[in-house]
Amino acid sequence: MLDPRVTALAELLCGHSTRLGPADNVLIHAFDIPDEAVAEVIRVAQSKGANVAVRLESNLIRREWMLGMTEANAKLICEIEKHEMEQMTAYIALRGSHNYAELSEVPEATMRMWSKEYSQPVVFGVRVPKTKWVALRWPTESMAQQANMSTPAFEKFYFDVCTLDYAKMAKACEPLKELMDKTDQVRVTAPGTDFTLSIKGIGSVPCTGLRNIPDGECFSAPVRDSVNGRIQYNTVSLYQGTEFKDVVYEIKNGKIVEASAGANTQKLNDILDTDEGARYFGEFAIGFNPYILHPMKDTLFDEKIAGSLHFTPGNSYDPPGGNGNVSGIHWDKVLIQRPEYGGGEIWFDGVLIRKDGLFVLPELAGLNPENLK
Repeated sequence: MLDPRVTALAELLCGHSTRLGPADNVLIHAFDIPDEAVAEVIRVAQSKGANVAVRLESNLIRREWMLGMTEANAKLICEIEKHEMEQMTAYIALRGSHNYAELSEVPEATMRMWSKEYSQPVVFGVRVPKTKWVALRWPTESMAQQANMSTPAFEKFYFDVCTLDYAKMAKACEPLKELMDKTDQVRVTAPGTDFTLSIKGIGSVPCTGLRNIPDGECFSAPVRDSVNGRIQYNTVSLYQGTEFKDVVYEIKNGKIVEASAGANTQKLNDILDTDEGARYFGEFAIGFNPYILHPMKDTLFDEKIAGSLHFTPGNSYDPPGGNGNVSGIHWDKVLIQRPEYGGGEIWFDGVLIRKDGLFVLPELAGLNPENLK
């Protein structure tokens, strides 16, 4: 029997997130997802009147594919999938993984080439700016292990997180968006962290279930050359199959001039040298999902942690909320400011707006965990 929580999630994806209707062509893109779950998303999408295309993939197969990937092959795939995406008005990504390190053996030079030849033109050139898109991870035993939870406990956590009341969250986020839209100077402090940036004129975008599931953030981007200072992330970031921890950036006039990550410092700098835009920041975002409290090495979850922020080198989204930075990478890394992670503060134009992970302005209190659950 189909788990009714899967139907509820499919309704959320096709309704609230992408608002599918008879005018839509939607690509359902699934990696290592149970057939019955994909079938239910297809059924719900068709019930909305949408035309449905399906692409099924496997991370194990992708590993083999990427190990032999050439520039000519990447360009061929780009041409095919760019044309496919240009026919779509909506995109739903269902991403499962039995082994989060499946791509760890793919050479870094290959990943950089893939970012340039495929990700930039297809993902950032068409999918993100020109479709109604939503992406989610699918609960697996591997994810439960990453979260240090039993499989049943993780499944409950997953569906609580993914199917919360996003309409309520959207209403509570309106004052934060208004405040970010009129803010110039931002200062962020935490142990090992003290940096400033300007978001003047950039605008902001509340993320409350339309693009990511789970969701719970409001993002902007720095004026490109305005960032100065130091950030020390306190979560592990899984990127291209490798775990990066103890990541520290020294930033001058918007550019990462020094970067370290312990034993993976060289690999970190290789990624940041993907292209000219990779050492500049494309996103500054504040996270507030009340059910996500601790990192689990999965960006879609970790970047929404209550009391967190993420500061992202690489490609920026289109305005509003974007600064025009162009890159083949977009690497969200997370700093948690709740007391058990060392605390921290966010200041807007000299006014403290969040301390130790809790919003202190009355108009923003609706985004604190006790008010969103």
